[in-house]
Amino acid sequence: MARHVPHPARGRRRRRLGDRPAGGEPAGRRALVRRRADGGRRAAGVRRQPTATPAGAGTAREARDAGGGRGVTAGPARRLPAGRLTALLLVVTVGGLLAAGLRAGPEPSPAAGDPTPVPAPALAGATLDGGRFDLAGARGQVVLVNVFASWCGPCRDELPLLAEAARRWSPRGLRIVGLNLRDGPEAVRALLAETGVADLTVLPDPDGIRAVAWGVRGVPETFVVDRDGRIVARRQGVVDRAWLDRWVAPRLAAP
Repeated sequence: MARHVPHPARGRRRRRLGDRPAGGEPAGRRALVRRRADGGRRAAGVRRQPTATPAGAGTAREARDAGGGRGVTAGPARRLPAGRLTALLLVVTVGGLLAAGLRAGPEPSPAAGDPTPVPAPALAGATLDGGRFDLAGARGQVVLVNVFASWCGPCRDELPLLAEAARRWSPRGLRIVGLNLRDGPEAVRALLAETGVADLTVLPDPDGIRAVAWGVRGVPETFVVDRDGRIVARRQGVVDRAWLDRWVAPRLAAP
């Protein structure tokens, strides 16, 4: 007698359209609706478009990615306080003026000669050799103020001529003072020894403050201060013997 084998599906509860999976919407209904919608679109020749990304979502996602996936978003730029910003702009401006003006000067032009006499700015302080110089105490002398630096090639070329002028005219009341700009003492001493002017009175100006007060525009630059303390001649660039004879010698006449 044949043994009856039950069908595998028998005895099992069939899943109906309205059955719900655990914790969700009826699975059959959702799949049926989706299939019907897709079939209608295919019949009408309409392709399913990807869901548009909301505005700003890409930016936020990129910011999270840049922050290592920690949800870091880009924030507004921080602004400097008004006082700090003003100070920063002042430093940049002054630094730019110094960098643009206090550099190796151009070749002297014929017009750079005799300005309208004006009182010379103050010039006083400790000298390179440990002494002290004060322009106000040099009244009655003609003072040649030469702005120079060891890193300036034209300055190196004109120093021997200034040493010669000092030997020739010092007995007649000439005094030569070097205003050394942005240099170190060892570099200056080496330059003076090399050019034969080791006895030159040198007033260091490491930060350029004195040069700015004198309106220096480059190196070398030379000023002639008469016996009354007025600037009567000015030369931007290297001086030569003819210029010294024209602007210095006449001021050395007996007062």
